[in-house]
Amino acid sequence: MHLAQAIVIDHCAGIRRVFRRMQKDYHEVTKEDLRDYLFRFKQNHAPATVAGVIKTLRVFYRDFLGCPELVDSFKFPHIPYKPKVVVSRKEIKTCHTSLSSEFAKALFLFYASSGLRKGEVLSLSVEDIDFKKRMIIPNNHYGVTKSSYVSFFNGEAEEALNKLDRNGDKLFNVSDRQYKIMWKSAQRRSGLHITAKRLRDWFCYEMGNLGASDRYIDAFCGRTPKSVLARNYTDYNPERLRKIYEDANIKVLI
Repeated sequence: MHLAQAIVIDHCAGIRRVFRRMQKDYHEVTKEDLRDYLFRFKQNHAPATVAGVIKTLRVFYRDFLGCPELVDSFKFPHIPYKPKVVVSRKEIKTCHTSLSSEFAKALFLFYASSGLRKGEVLSLSVEDIDFKKRMIIPNNHYGVTKSSYVSFFNGEAEEALNKLDRNGDKLFNVSDRQYKIMWKSAQRRSGLHITAKRLRDWFCYEMGNLGASDRYIDAFCGRTPKSVLARNYTDYNPERLRKIYEDANIKVLI
């Protein structure tokens, strides 16, 4: 189905949970079974969680097994819109100060100045980086749900990267356990819940404040162009994107 491996793993885990709770094999399940399961499930879970289960059921029964009659009638619950609150520069500085290693500080500045997703940064190899131009060319999306173009990192991140002793091909060689410990430790010291996702949000907000067009910010962040203008009549040449990024001159700690 051309889905990214991480999404496949999530769907497989989700469908296993459904069958385990219903205590039935997938070929024994009826529409009534699924409807009853969802009715009970939504009593104790948030709308977004319920929507995730419905999405998994659709992918499994409709798209993978070719049995759309079992799931096509299920509607996604309404998820109330919550205005996003972007972290302040003061909070960014506080969290950066609370990081205990040069490695963590470099990773933090790389996220904040590039706008890339958590997984994109962690999977980057040294070969994905043009250090002379401070250009990032992610090459790690094999599914159809996410994309990436090129992005960049600023001088602060470059200076932090130069302090690191890199071992191996990865730009940031860190285990999942070490990654979680690093962020939790910083959150405990600073009292702030700042993650890679929140740094990505801050990047978008800050680049907008600095005058960058929405369609170029989307390109830096690897989002699919939304408008006809952005999709068909915008120049995404890497050198053009580089000029736009450098003109914005984004700073994280200043």
